[in-house]
Amino acid sequence: MQAQTKYSPQTVTGVHFWTPTIFSIKTTRPPGLQFAPGQFVRLGLPGDDGNLIWRAYSFVNSPAEDTLEFYVITIPEGLLTPRMSKLKVGDEMFVDHTSYGFLTLDRFTGGNDLWLLATGTGLAPFVSILRDPAVWQRFEKIYVVHSVRWERDLAYYEELRHFSHPDVDPALVAKLHFGVCVTREQTPGALFGRITSLLESGELEQSMGTTLDPATSRIMVCGNPDMVKELRAWFTGKGYAVSRTATPGPLVLEKQW
Repeated sequence: MQAQTKYSPQTVTGVHFWTPTIFSIKTTRPPGLQFAPGQFVRLGLPGDDGNLIWRAYSFVNSPAEDTLEFYVITIPEGLLTPRMSKLKVGDEMFVDHTSYGFLTLDRFTGGNDLWLLATGTGLAPFVSILRDPAVWQRFEKIYVVHSVRWERDLAYYEELRHFSHPDVDPALVAKLHFGVCVTREQTPGALFGRITSLLESGELEQSMGTTLDPATSRIMVCGNPDMVKELRAWFTGKGYAVSRTATPGPLVLEKQW
């Protein structure tokens, strides 16, 4: 009984494949599960031995939504994602009752513009942040950059390009500036190259029509560990201190695996 209070089986209510290996999955929500936009939770399925295999996934849904949503890439040699990719509506998946993570807006003080920089499924926590009204009321401008290898990998592209959400005042949506980077092919309407390279060349700021400033810009980074490491070095070299509990700064980073 004690274990059951820590996690519970939830019902799959939707599965959407963006590509054969990239998908979003929705489940019912455990009563009492609380989280802040940007946080993550553990998801589990039974392994071959019957023991639960757990992995952490960021919420895509906002805290106000009744349905949980997660953004997943199938790792062929992985233990959990191949099983998750086979789930159908009506199947069960275990959800932990505790949320974790510090990729949240309360890590910042001040700031006029917010930059959300993601690779791949690192976009998930930023969609959650955008679906919550708090970010729109706090910042004057919001810049979202999603980097993927191939154009086909651009999940949530239409939602971000034409953003609308029942909890967000439509009058505030003009604050959002959305850009994409594709690293393996030239794509109309997208920047070509890695986020780090585009920052170094100035092309990213130019495409967004603005400039970064540690005094006013607040930066969130999530995704590939190599990208996170590169951007940490780039931003700290430009005077952006990593935000910590005792000493808030303008830079927050989270590795996606």
